[in-house]
Amino acid sequence: MKLTMRGKNAVAGYLFIAPFVLGFLAFMAYPLYQNIRMAFSTVTVDFANDEFSMAWAGLENIRRALLVDPDFTQYLVEELIAMGLLVLPVLIFSLFIAVLLNRAFPGRGFVRAVFFLPVILASGVLVGIETNNSLLSLVSEQIQNQNAMRANVTGVIESILVAEFGAGVADRFIEYIMAVVNQIYTIAMASGIQIVIFLAGLQTINPSIYEASSIEGATGWENFWKITFPMISPMILVVVIYSIVDFMSRTDGEIMGMIDIVVNRWREFGFGSAIAMIYFTVIAAVLAIVGFLISKLVYYYD
Repeated sequence: MKLTMRGKNAVAGYLFIAPFVLGFLAFMAYPLYQNIRMAFSTVTVDFANDEFSMAWAGLENIRRALLVDPDFTQYLVEELIAMGLLVLPVLIFSLFIAVLLNRAFPGRGFVRAVFFLPVILASGVLVGIETNNSLLSLVSEQIQNQNAMRANVTGVIESILVAEFGAGVADRFIEYIMAVVNQIYTIAMASGIQIVIFLAGLQTINPSIYEASSIEGATGWENFWKITFPMISPMILVVVIYSIVDFMSRTDGEIMGMIDIVVNRWREFGFGSAIAMIYFTVIAAVLAIVGFLISKLVYYYD
């Protein structure tokens, strides 16, 4: 049977995801199943014999996490709010840098490497080195102190703008903009992969389209909104999904830290599994909603 172009693209897509599917089935499916079992059980661990047993507890662990524990729901809401406030700046910053890096200029390869450097610096090995290195810890403290000084400066600017434009919606918007400015280092560190994704999307656009539009008298601004933005809209969906997963799965998050304490310090494996399962379910729901909404605005072209 002769495949159409759409069929060939579908086969290529399945081949690309096949290693992940096989790896998930081989290494992650059973641990996920065990986690779900533990979430609905009271787990007793025999450290002497390296064994554990599970007794069915129903929804007790989930009820404890949602209705009894004073920290989990607060941490979860704070994580969701922080994620919502950070994903949009990361999206805008990475798209802006990708558009700049897609232009031809001397030293473009070096500049691209510089913007991808945060991905290397954020790797597990270097994070461990930084954590155990007194010199890097001192540098980190100095950066935090300088950020505090800049926060005072932006605080003065914020108060001036609020006094100029008044309170209300403008006040909230100014507070958000200033919060983004204060987190520009975090945004840049979190944008390495997103920049690469956008660059890959930009390089698939045929330059002849820009040439034709320029001949017709279109400006650079019009080219961006009429050509660039629609054609990289599938990459926007990918970047948003990746940014959400990357933010919510970071090891220094409040929920991840809480899971670590509950499991490794308190040895309450059932309660920790319930927290992890609820967290996973919330992230999956957010991804489904965001993916559904953005996919309605995505432009696909052959």
